[in-house]
Amino acid sequence: MSILVAQAVSTRRLDLLPLHVEHAEEMAAVLSDPALHTFIGGTPDTPQALRSRYQRMTSGSPDPAVSWLNWVIRLRDESSLTGTVQATAGPSGHGIIAEIAWVVGTPWQGRGIATEAARGLVDWLSRQPVQTVIAHIHPEHRASAAVATAAGLTPTDEWHEGEIRWHRSIRR
Repeated sequence: MSILVAQAVSTRRLDLLPLHVEHAEEMAAVLSDPALHTFIGGTPDTPQALRSRYQRMTSGSPDPAVSWLNWVIRLRDESSLTGTVQATAGPSGHGIIAEIAWVVGTPWQGRGIATEAARGLVDWLSRQPVQTVIAHIHPEHRASAAVATAAGLTPTDEWHEGEIRWHRSIRR
């Protein structure tokens, strides 16, 4: 499998920019609301902890068959970072599968940013050698379910660690 590399993606209002360690300070503020962790657990990272995490993430997966793809979401009109999208892509029994996730800071929620970013990510993945896109969403997280639906994913009957597996096949 060829290694996928995150590339800049532009949508109508957003730029998805490949993650860099230098994004940590601004992103620590974006992700500072403890409410963001309601469904995923944990607590907000300090800028230093986020910098360390971003260093690990940008170093790449230790498995050469797996690509860690991470972007920050920049709202062009405000020239500010508003969240992240990510995909972990690797081989499966049915070609390359990409597991995606997104988070948008509380001040920017309710403006369609997560939906637009997730659609941009899935569109980009559909131009890569990816056959399947999945996401795992908490059953009570209606906003994330709406984002997944807008990005063309549908819920399955499968569960993973208390979350519903959502799925989309990429048609070639």
